[in-house]
Amino acid sequence: MSTEEIIVAFIVSTIGFSVYLFGKKQRRAPQYVVGWLLMLSPLVVRDPLWASVTAVAILLGMRVAIGFGL
Repeated sequence: MSTEEIIVAFIVSTIGFSVYLFGKKQRRAPQYVVGWLLMLSPLVVRDPLWASVTAVAILLGMRVAIGFGL
């Protein structure tokens, strides 16, 4: 793994862990699921650019889900 891959994976999974903990504590399904997805996405998407794009897309999906009242 390159340095960029490690840094992006660390940042994305840290954000995912924070969102997961918030969703678990507040019993909020969208945050709980998005937290898991963000923690696991660096394992699937290795390229730093695509990992960042995937993370932003997942977070936007969470925002849309919250907007619909989930």
